[in-house]
Amino acid sequence: MKKNFFSKLIVLLVIMLNIGFAIGVLYVFLKVGSEPTTLVTAWFAFTTGELWMLAGIKKNKIRQESKDDY
Repeated sequence: MKKNFFSKLIVLLVIMLNIGFAIGVLYVFLKVGSEPTTLVTAWFAFTTGELWMLAGIKKNKIRQESKDDY
């Protein structure tokens, strides 16, 4: 398996979940006439946080590998 398979899978999963969530919110807006603002804010805060954490892990791995080279 490739070295970065898991992180790429997580990024793809987050993108797909965000697309599905956006479609669901648009459907709710069409039926009800108002958007669930708090839910939208919480969802995108969660997924953005997940991506930031994944980026931080990757950054630390790169930093550790560069220290090991010296």
